[in-house]
Amino acid sequence: MIKPIADLILTPEQSRYSLVIAIAKRARQIAEDAEKNKVILDDKPVQIAVREYMDHKFKMIEKVSPNDDSDD
Repeated sequence: MIKPIADLILTPEQSRYSLVIAIAKRARQIAEDAEKNKVILDDKPVQIAVREYMDHKFKMIEKVSPNDDSDD
């Protein structure tokens, strides 16, 4: 994922790593659905997933582990 694009769609409390994982998972779902339904995609699955995220069609949920020390 291109860094400037990530900076535009992330809020300060969200991590870039979580965004990449969320986009990758959604892109895999899009590609699998297209293959299963024998649909030829005009755009790459990652492009579609980024657009869907920006259009708020899915959310990224980050879990905070108990070992995270954000007070450092």
